[in-house]
Amino acid sequence: MLNEPAPKAAAESATEMVEVVLPNDANPLGFMLGGNVMRLIDLAGAVAAIRHSRIPMVTASVDGLDFINPVRVGDLIILKARVTATFKTSLEVEVLVYSEQVLTGNSRLTSRAHLTFVTVEQNGVRSRVPPLLVETDEERKIEEAARTRHAAHLARRDARR
Repeated sequence: MLNEPAPKAAAESATEMVEVVLPNDANPLGFMLGGNVMRLIDLAGAVAAIRHSRIPMVTASVDGLDFINPVRVGDLIILKARVTATFKTSLEVEVLVYSEQVLTGNSRLTSRAHLTFVTVEQNGVRSRVPPLLVETDEERKIEEAARTRHAAHLARRDARR
């Protein structure tokens, strides 16, 4: 196919963000507000998406955002994002969120989300994203799960129309 972008490995999109959770980020119980976690998830996901595609992309959907454990004031919040699957003009990014106690180094998974990003239309055309280079059995399993989520998302979207 003409102008088919070269495949890229998930490692090329890997993004890690770290912030300290401050009182301004939290509710009266001392836990980070879910909306603040969501904002950071979207930001980390966008960075991974653009690192993979190197073209303008925007968030289209968030699938399966789970809050597993709270993040406390004083903890570090660590977000790890990477592309899990690509489609013609969109891609999925998985973001894993961890909290780390600064004095002990103990960390735990606090949230997980899958986001879909789409290319931005320019001159009436949406750019194609580079395919994801899938090399290991684990990467194939992750991509297959992403493709299943994508199909379910499209079915829900079509049912609303």
